[in-house]
Amino acid sequence: MDFLVGIVIVLFSLFIGILPFFLLHVLADLLAFFLLRILKYRKEVVMANLRESFPELDDKELKAFVGRYYKNLADVILEGVKAFTMSSRQIIRRHRVINPERVIPFFEAGKSVIVCSGHCANWEWGSMSGAIHFKRPTVVMYKPLNNKWADKYLRWTRARFGSYLASIYKTAHVFNAYVPKATLFILAADQSPSNLRKAFWIDFLGQETAFLHGPEHYARKHDLPVFYVDIKRIKRGYYELEFELITEQPTTLEKGVLTQRYADMLARTIRRSPENWLWSHRRWKHTR
Repeated sequence: MDFLVGIVIVLFSLFIGILPFFLLHVLADLLAFFLLRILKYRKEVVMANLRESFPELDDKELKAFVGRYYKNLADVILEGVKAFTMSSRQIIRRHRVINPERVIPFFEAGKSVIVCSGHCANWEWGSMSGAIHFKRPTVVMYKPLNNKWADKYLRWTRARFGSYLASIYKTAHVFNAYVPKATLFILAADQSPSNLRKAFWIDFLGQETAFLHGPEHYARKHDLPVFYVDIKRIKRGYYELEFELITEQPTTLEKGVLTQRYADMLARTIRRSPENWLWSHRRWKHTR
C-alpha cells in the first residue's frame, strides 16, 4: 500500500511539474476554496489562533484574514509539490536571498551557521535555495514522512541541489558530523515541542508559548552563529529572503535569550503579513 501511495505522489508531482505557474495558481485558488468552504480544514483552529493573537480584530477583519490564509496555504502546498521538478534557475529567481554577504564571511572563516526559519510564506523552497545560493554543505532538519517511498522521493529531489534532509531524530549525530564542514544548518524552529521539560517558555504574540530548545542548545554546544531568515512574498510565486543575525556568540547569552530574540523576529514577520504564517498548526496546545 505504501508503494502505491508513493507512486501516486510521484505521478501527481510530475503533473504539477508540467504546469506553468499561472495555471498552478489557478489550481491553488480552487484548492483554497475547497479547504476553506467545503472541507473546512482546521478552520476552528485557524479562527481561534488568530483571535487570540490579534484580539483587536473584529469579525469582519478576522474573516478577511482567514480567507487570505487559506489562499497562502494552498499556494504553499502546490508550490511545495512543484519543487519536486523545479530547476535551480527557477529556485534562484523565485526564492532569492538578498543579503548573502551577511552569512558568507562565516563560511570563509570555516564556521558552520544555524539558520532559524519559520513556517511563513513559502518555507518549502528553502530546503533547496540555501544550498543553491551559498554553495555550501546544507543540512535541513525535518520530520520523516510516514510513507517510506514518499519520504525517499522527497529526500532525493531535495538532494539534487546539494541539500541533505536529516531526520530530527538524529539531530545530535548530524551536528557532530557536519559542524566541522562549515555547514549551513536550516531549522524551522516554530513548531510545538514534544518535550515540554526542555522547552523555553516565551512571550510570543501576547501568549506564553513553548519553543523548541534545539536551536539554542546546538548553537551553544558548538558555539555557532545563529541567523533568522525573514521570508517575504514579493508577488505570487516570488519570494525574498533576508538574513538577520540573532547572535554571533551564543555562549555569552543567558539561557533563553537567543530563543526570545528569534521569537521576537518571527512575531514581527507575522504581524507584517499575518496571513502568511501556518495558523492551522495547533501552536498553543501546550500550557506550562
